[in-house]
Amino acid sequence: MTDEPRAADEPVDSVLVALADPTRRRLLQLLAARGEATATTLAGQLPVSRQAVVKHLALLDAAGLVAGGRVGREMRYTVRPAALDATARWMAALATDWDRQLANIKRAAEAAERDAP
Repeated sequence: MTDEPRAADEPVDSVLVALADPTRRRLLQLLAARGEATATTLAGQLPVSRQAVVKHLALLDAAGLVAGGRVGREMRYTVRPAALDATARWMAALATDWDRQLANIKRAAEAAERDAP
């Protein structure tokens, strides 16, 4: 087994990088609550400039977490849940693997305890 990331892990990696920043997590929460919003509207809810919000939204967009679309002269952003869903499935699979390994360790320890003189 290698520690090299597989191509299938790349979307998960970009989502985790995007979610590592608390401002981006807050932007995602705001968009989820509002349905859609402009960078200007979002900046009004955060202690950062509109330009900073636009940069954060670009990273969220690159990770597949949000999408921007023009409505007249405005760029409105919405949440795209597919990348987050894929990351949640990856995390659930990881948790299942850990649970299985811990159960094996528990069984081995219990068997060793029973077999001990």
